[in-house]
Amino acid sequence: MIKTIMITGANSGLGKDAARQFALQDGVEKIYLAYRNEQSAQDAKSELEKLTGRKIFEIILVDVPNLNSARTAVLNLAEPIDALVMNGGGMGGGKKLSDLNQDGVTQMFAVNVLDHVVLLEELLKAKKLTQVALCAGSEAARGIPKMGIKRPVLANSTVEDFVSVIDGSLFGKVLDPMKPYAYTKYPGVRLITVSPGSTDGTVVMNDLPEIMKFMFNKIGKRIMPMFGLLHKLEFGAKRYVDGINDAQFEGGHFYASEKPILTGSIVDHGTIFTDIDNQKIQDNAFQAIHQFIKEE
Repeated sequence: MIKTIMITGANSGLGKDAARQFALQDGVEKIYLAYRNEQSAQDAKSELEKLTGRKIFEIILVDVPNLNSARTAVLNLAEPIDALVMNGGGMGGGKKLSDLNQDGVTQMFAVNVLDHVVLLEELLKAKKLTQVALCAGSEAARGIPKMGIKRPVLANSTVEDFVSVIDGSLFGKVLDPMKPYAYTKYPGVRLITVSPGSTDGTVVMNDLPEIMKFMFNKIGKRIMPMFGLLHKLEFGAKRYVDGINDAQFEGGHFYASEKPILTGSIVDHGTIFTDIDNQKIQDNAFQAIHQFIKEE
């Protein structure tokens, strides 16, 4: 039984609603709201307590993408957790896509992948994660033709290919943030990956250029539901909840919407394109990521 859960990016959107849904389940005793800003986390905690009638929420500060912050968060965790939901992320935190952070990775990769890898591995090393970890994926990893997003393709999926994604050299001076975003959601590490689908009510689009944000908020939100390309917040968050609670979701697999939609039931995408389950490709991604993680 899942009793304690940590959710990153739990101050808003999918993370916050997942926390709400978990709190309404029998047996859940504590939910850690992991976020970088204490005031935002406090606001979310207060609202969740009102929505659920339960005082089981606790704040733990994790500043994505500060790797030392993730390590400190694990040290400060008083007791093991049963489940980890790695939901935090976005389009790059408002930084230029070509900007590299102190670890030599693009801001896009840092906020979506690197910090979560460190957080997960530090929890495992400290024996503070006992049951399941879920990483938020995206249908962008398989391509979304209806939205003009091509499936990410690497030349040979070697370690060097993955390094070019991480340090941004693959993209050059790309202006469209959806292209590198799709690559950061490529499921290349060995854990459960679940896409929440295309979900209304999130803040993931906040870092887009203004014209793209306007098109999505004013036009896209009205049209996309007609074509199965957008669903409500609670449906996306429920995918996280189901992924944590249902043992049919096996580690090392990527679960997302059926082609060509972004809503509805989810399936194992290894049945759609086999290289996503290729162990060698997963190992190459693992090695590439760890070239950018400095041990403390």
